[in-house]
Amino acid sequence: MHTATQTPNVTVIRLDGHLNAANAEQVRQQLTSAVAAKTAPVVLVDMEQTQSLDSAGLMALVSALKLAQRINIQFALCAVSPAIRIIFELTQLDRVFNMVESPAAIEAIA
Repeated sequence: MHTATQTPNVTVIRLDGHLNAANAEQVRQQLTSAVAAKTAPVVLVDMEQTQSLDSAGLMALVSALKLAQRINIQFALCAVSPAIRIIFELTQLDRVFNMVESPAAIEAIA
């Protein structure tokens, strides 16, 4: 479902498959743990292999973003497919989330 890698400046969490009600709580816990650990100033969620996203999955991402904002950690999404990006646009959360094209692009905010 998801893997995490760590560099001094960025924690990368790679999500794959479906982010939905069946696994949203598990993803929320991993994301909020990565943010709360404060092991890096940036948490990047790589969504290149994410096939679908429902409202529960979206709320897991929002929960992690809110925590990151409270504790001053940068939180970003990368490689969001057009099919999933439309969900962010329809909910206007594309204005709230920092989205970059690739993991390499995160250096601009790190």
